[in-house]
Amino acid sequence: MNEAAETIGRDLGRMFQALAGLLFVSILIPIVWGEYYAIPALLVSGLIPFAIGYALSSRFRKATKPGKLHGMIIAALGWFCVAIFGSLPFVLIAWTVEFAPPILGEPSQTSTLAAFTNPLNALFESMSGFTGTGLTMTDNEEVLPRTLQWWRSFIEWVGGVGVIVLTTAILARPGSGSLTLYESEARSERIHPSIVSTVQTIWWIFILFTFVSILLLWVVGMPIWGAINHGMTGLATGGFSITDNSIATYDSAAIDFALLPIMLLGSIAFPVHYLILRGDLRNLYADLQTRWVFIYMGIGTVLLTALVYVGDTYDSLFTAFRYGSFQFISAATCAGFQTAVDATNVALGRWPTQAQLTVSFGMLIGGAAGSTVGGIKLIRALTLLKGIRFRISDVFYPETAVRRLRINGRRLNEQEMRQEFEEAAIITALWLIFLGIGTFVLLLLLPQGEYTLENVLFEVASAQGNVGLSAGITGPESLPTLGKIMFLFNMWIGRLEIIPVLVLLRAGFRRGGLY
Repeated sequence: MNEAAETIGRDLGRMFQALAGLLFVSILIPIVWGEYYAIPALLVSGLIPFAIGYALSSRFRKATKPGKLHGMIIAALGWFCVAIFGSLPFVLIAWTVEFAPPILGEPSQTSTLAAFTNPLNALFESMSGFTGTGLTMTDNEEVLPRTLQWWRSFIEWVGGVGVIVLTTAILARPGSGSLTLYESEARSERIHPSIVSTVQTIWWIFILFTFVSILLLWVVGMPIWGAINHGMTGLATGGFSITDNSIATYDSAAIDFALLPIMLLGSIAFPVHYLILRGDLRNLYADLQTRWVFIYMGIGTVLLTALVYVGDTYDSLFTAFRYGSFQFISAATCAGFQTAVDATNVALGRWPTQAQLTVSFGMLIGGAAGSTVGGIKLIRALTLLKGIRFRISDVFYPETAVRRLRINGRRLNEQEMRQEFEEAAIITALWLIFLGIGTFVLLLLLPQGEYTLENVLFEVASAQGNVGLSAGITGPESLPTLGKIMFLFNMWIGRLEIIPVLVLLRAGFRRGGLY
């Protein structure tokens, strides 16, 4: 076996072992809640990736450090494999309930849980969780076993920071190629010179904010089990819920407004959180991305509130602000929580076209790079705008002029500016291309006339932006099989920012003689 395969195999093995650890820890949930029938399923689900991971990491423990190509393949392949292994609890628990022997009790089967006897639905749920998307194959999350409610929230919580970041924090050693793997997961910001120290600090910050989020939701009236799950998925900007109508189930303005700062916390880069926690509060406005998080969210909230109020979607300005602010911030932070459903007033899929497109634009951009959000990211949008302005103004300067582009405190020369602008343009172009392809394919798959163009565009943007808001298209029955497969791809490329997945596919085509 060549060196590249050995390096990839070893690091995939480490990822699988980290995943197995998550599954073994989760066994505490069925013990606490008395769902003993779920314990064998979790044990088997954990033993499979642990055995494969241990075999790979032991067999190739002396493999060389990963290069940039290896890192991208490890990230793309690893995330897909983790989603596959992460689907095992859904499948095995669903089938356990289907044929539960008397010794395991008599758990009741529901149509919601039975949907996971289909492996594709289980894989969809797992991919949606790990990528922090929040689109779901369940039609009533409330009837799921507590074990699966926890597993859905737990994988979103982990996926918000990143599977590779978790693996690096637990299993990696300094100098083991951690930087390459860290960057392959669409991250580049450092807190400390050491990447291992950086990811460990990120996790400590994330755990601290998780406890604060849970406490805040509990204080404003959310039951403790709901506060635990929604605190985890809200901070991770994932959007999975344990209720049928997401946050709308609680129909509480206090809970709605309490979730806004939680979602905003998840959309700010971790290095900025670190500096603020150390007392350097000026980063709230001095950091370009953080400043624009608040500007962007504020403008979007005002615009969406105006659209749904003037369009008579809601009959009072406060109600329009409550639902408009929540839906836009949920979309732009890629959290995916939803309060605009028929049970509360007007479902998001029946909002005016302009309002739906405004929410779609929020999902397209996302929040700050280095946070838990999806989308194109604010820094890329700002780089494109500044780069375009720089090029246009260049016409008005003499050819001998030496100019530099200033972005987030950095003064870039011509070469650095070109590289930053090129990267932002490529990612944005690819994002829009796949958004267009997904929209076209879904229009072909869905029954003609049942959904509008803005509904379809909204749903694809939600999947690819790893958001989770839905116009009512995604579901175990409503979404065709090919649509589920396409959304798996959209969620996968959205989380890894497309390039690593394309690198993996190109490498696979070359190895298979198809390229």
